[in-house]
Amino acid sequence: MSTEVVKDDQLAKMIVSSSPHMFADVSISKIMWTVVIALLPAVIFAVYYFGMPALQTLAVGSLSAVVFEAITQKILKKKITVTDGSAFLCGLLLAMCLPPAVPFFVPIVGSFIAIVVAKHSMGGLGYNIFNPAHIGRAALMVSWPVLMTTWTKVTTPIDTVTSATPLNILKLQGYDALINTYGSQAGLYKSLFLGLRNGCIGETCVILLVLGGLFLIYKRYIDWVMPVAMIGTVGILTWLFGTNGFLTGDPIFHMMAGGLILGAFFMATDMVTTPITRKGKIIFAVSAGALTVLIRLVGGYPEGVCYSILLMNCVTPLIDRFVQPMQYGRSEVKP
Repeated sequence: MSTEVVKDDQLAKMIVSSSPHMFADVSISKIMWTVVIALLPAVIFAVYYFGMPALQTLAVGSLSAVVFEAITQKILKKKITVTDGSAFLCGLLLAMCLPPAVPFFVPIVGSFIAIVVAKHSMGGLGYNIFNPAHIGRAALMVSWPVLMTTWTKVTTPIDTVTSATPLNILKLQGYDALINTYGSQAGLYKSLFLGLRNGCIGETCVILLVLGGLFLIYKRYIDWVMPVAMIGTVGILTWLFGTNGFLTGDPIFHMMAGGLILGAFFMATDMVTTPITRKGKIIFAVSAGALTVLIRLVGGYPEGVCYSILLMNCVTPLIDRFVQPMQYGRSEVKP
């Protein structure tokens, strides 16, 4: 029996890990900061449109998430990894799901829940079951429903205008009132597409969010089937079940309204809390889209993206269990 000496540099290349076995010039840090870059155009527009309160909310949400991450890892005696961008991105996404003029303590509490409760209580990055940013938002909705549903736009340094979001108008007053508010259907579409409307910080300008999402698809950090399946499902179902009867809905409005674009491109595509396989991703996205429509049209809330994604996060392990790729070297046995 011969014995071979393995050099240190050869030993360093021997990596034992669970499947899938893939090597690429990508890291967690690179992915996280690239997603932040993809969100920057929508963030800049939101600050321009909503003013300094939006900048304050975004800054407080992002920075507090980083601080809570460092403190938690320090207490748990883990390596501090705040530079990887995951905490910053979580806080940024949470802040983008908030009204622009909320008090400063709201994003701080939300970041605490997202980072400490939803992320590190489950083991940290890669072990969390639910999307942390949406858990934070859901907790804030339960705790301060009035603050979370008060929409203001700063017009001057001392003046603000309070009005409802398009989905709120549709829910409370109907589709005709919605069209009258924006002058025409074309005016409504223009306001949604360009972001000239009230809403959360990160849900206003559709075109910039879509461009950011397309950039991530180009970089192959997200699978295009998820946003397409989720947004497409919302469009089809809202067209089928319109407010004036069957096949009378406005799918274009529903696909651009609320936080659907932000959720479909940047939340539903989370690598940790969504299925692994493409078939599983499609099941997840279609189901999340259907739940969004159900909540919007039948439920008490005007918006349902946050809750639909969280509900589907619950069944992600089940989807992964029953939707598995065929094992290499085996073929399906037919009776």
